[in-house]
Amino acid sequence: MNAHQPNPTVARVTQRIATRSAGLRADYLARLRTLAQRTRASDRMGCANIAHAVAALPAHDKLRIVEQRAPHIGIVTAYNDMLSAHRPYEDYPRILRDEAARLGCTVQVAGGVPAMCDGITQGMAGMELSLFSRDVIAQATAIALSHDVFDGALLMGVCDKIVPGLLIGALHYGQLPCVFVPAGPMSSGLSNQAKAAVREQFARGAVGRAELQAAENAAYHSAGTCTFYGTANSNQMLLDAMGLHLPGAAFMPPGTPERERLTRDALGTVLSITQRQRSTPIGELVDERCIVNAMVALLATGGSTNHLIHWVAVARAAGIVIDWGDFDELSQAVPLLARVYPNGSADVNQFQAAGGPPWVIRELLDAGLMHADVLSVNAGGLRTSAAPADVRSRDEGVLRPVANPFSRTGGLRLLQGNLGRAVIKVSAVPEDRHAIEAPARVFESQEAVLAAFQAGEFTHDVVVVVRFQGPQANGMPELHKLTPPLAVLQERRLRVALLTDGRMSGASGKVPAAIHATPEALAGGPLARLRDGDVVRLDAVAGTLDVQMDAAEWAARDAAVPTSGFLAEHAHGLGRELFANFRRHAGGAEQGACTWL
Repeated sequence: MNAHQPNPTVARVTQRIATRSAGLRADYLARLRTLAQRTRASDRMGCANIAHAVAALPAHDKLRIVEQRAPHIGIVTAYNDMLSAHRPYEDYPRILRDEAARLGCTVQVAGGVPAMCDGITQGMAGMELSLFSRDVIAQATAIALSHDVFDGALLMGVCDKIVPGLLIGALHYGQLPCVFVPAGPMSSGLSNQAKAAVREQFARGAVGRAELQAAENAAYHSAGTCTFYGTANSNQMLLDAMGLHLPGAAFMPPGTPERERLTRDALGTVLSITQRQRSTPIGELVDERCIVNAMVALLATGGSTNHLIHWVAVARAAGIVIDWGDFDELSQAVPLLARVYPNGSADVNQFQAAGGPPWVIRELLDAGLMHADVLSVNAGGLRTSAAPADVRSRDEGVLRPVANPFSRTGGLRLLQGNLGRAVIKVSAVPEDRHAIEAPARVFESQEAVLAAFQAGEFTHDVVVVVRFQGPQANGMPELHKLTPPLAVLQERRLRVALLTDGRMSGASGKVPAAIHATPEALAGGPLARLRDGDVVRLDAVAGTLDVQMDAAEWAARDAAVPTSGFLAEHAHGLGRELFANFRRHAGGAEQGACTWL
């Protein structure tokens, strides 16, 4: 199979998406093409409007914009010094102003977007704002660009909800050429494997809080993205596969001469699109082939399950409709080429050293598993993001070729049955745990699960059910704190699994976890009918998710409601009141949990 013989599954799924999306996509393109035909901002705007826009600029920049009609580029940044991944962005505007002066264009920071860290908010009330922060970021991006004076945009963000939010916002300004500008990962500290081991030791009571804190500080220790392959680093892989980055930009460390060169080159790239009028505004570039390329890259690298929500929303912003069935079918054809924690022991710096995104893209293109005939921010198309044909993996413990993958499938499965639809990532799960059948223990919070674990209540095989964790109930938080205790139970040779309408994200690991269950329990989904002791079968081989019960008995059972005070507790305090409309209007997980549709 080569680039001239597209994989039949990839071709079939792409065509199905294109057919399903035809009307929405046509309407979207018509709108952006109408906007693209307008005269430039300084010609169509009133004098007072222009004066406000350029008031704070130096005189020579005002001259370039108004008289010389030089391209004017907006920067939308997620800079803050709370998030290690975004700390490097502090200096980028200065660098880009200097580069703009050299290139004869102008730049302005159009606006900032909020950026929160799931690592900080895990298990805290703030995590209930996390998923919705994506749509806030999309809105903030739209507000930043709403002054409508820009010929192009540079988008600066790295982490979990920030990249999808920036991308959704930018796609609502689809007439603009846009380039994403990453910041790069921190250097490797304590290995991810060692960090996970200390967490499990703490869960068992073998080490105390001081030892755990020391391990966490050694793992997360400097500016740059966290080094495990969670949602943040999966974002970077997907942007590379979509042609929205400069080649080689994703995992170049911050604070290096090469990182500064790539940042400067990003401005030159977006400028070249505006000057040459190449047909690569972001709304044209992100088509169904581009979305499928991102899905394939996610599967081939064992990336974050969060993207089964986020990229559904991203696609919808471009008038494209995808669902979990598309991911599931692609997963059966796309081999797993990477082992990066939690899907292996390597971190992203080792992934980069082994060949990184360019190597993965080359392998997938050559195998016909990605579309080569797509637009890109680079004039040469997606091939410019791929490694040369003669470059081999520098570490086959981290990256393997399509001819010799870690697995013949992508390790992601859609589960469906009388318990609804859910997804599971099994790429790090032992094969003998791909199917679990056990009695259910039903909880309404991860804190209740942790309390039961500490009390020694889990002594037999169990499917731990955590319900009322969907978007409408409490914002669909990640349930990371369940991973260490469930892993301990698995080490005790119990057969355990997690079933939830919440999220586990990029940290999904060796414990089988059926997540994103939809419809969610609060919306009448089947998890609301489960009771302690019901036998649940989760089968990632067959793709099924069922309670073992007579169909008539199951259909007749009443749905439980949250315990008294649950909804009030999760609707108040620490800003949660401000997100009442988000919870009220959020779509289902398989529809991207969008609050704007």
